[in-house]
Amino acid sequence: MKLLVTRHGETEWNKKNLILGRTDIPLNDTGIMQAKRLRDNIPFEFKYVFASPLKRTAMTAQIICENKDIEIKYDDRLIEMDFGIFEGKDRGDELYQKEKRKFFARFKHGESYFMVAQRVYNFLDEVIKEYVGENVLIVTHNGISRVIHTYFCDLENEEFAAYSLGNCEIKVYNID
Repeated sequence: MKLLVTRHGETEWNKKNLILGRTDIPLNDTGIMQAKRLRDNIPFEFKYVFASPLKRTAMTAQIICENKDIEIKYDDRLIEMDFGIFEGKDRGDELYQKEKRKFFARFKHGESYFMVAQRVYNFLDEVIKEYVGENVLIVTHNGISRVIHTYFCDLENEEFAAYSLGNCEIKVYNID
C-alpha cells in the first residue's frame, strides 16, 4: 500500500504568509495551476481519495480527479488545525512562533497538536486497515501533513515544528 499525501494548492493567504486554519477560502490562480501540474505528474496510480472538505482542498482534489472515475471522500478529521486567535495573522508573528512549539497546549480558542494528532491518527488507522494493498491519496493541509508525517516518522520537537509540505507537493509513505 502506498499512502500519497499532498497539500492543497496555493491560496491568497498562503501567498501573503498568513496563518490559515479553518478560514474557508479557495485556491488562487497559482493554486489551480499547481493542482493541474500535480494531476499530470502524480507518480503512482490510486483508486481512493480522501480530502478535507474545506474549499482549497476540495478544489485541489477535484482538479486531481478530473476525468477519473474516482469518488472523493471528504472527512472532517482532515480539516486544518484550529489556530484560534492566530488565524489570519502573519506566520512570522513572534508569539505564534513561540506558541506553536507548545505541543501539549491549545492555541487560545483553538486546538493543540495532540488534539489534532488524535483525530488524524484515528483516520490513518482506519484507512490503513480498510484499504490494505491499495494506493490512497489524501488531500489535506500543511499542519495535518505534519501530523501525518509523525505517524510514520519519529521527529524531534524542532524537526516537527520545521516540517512543511509545499503547496501541491506530494509525500509517499510505503505501508507493508
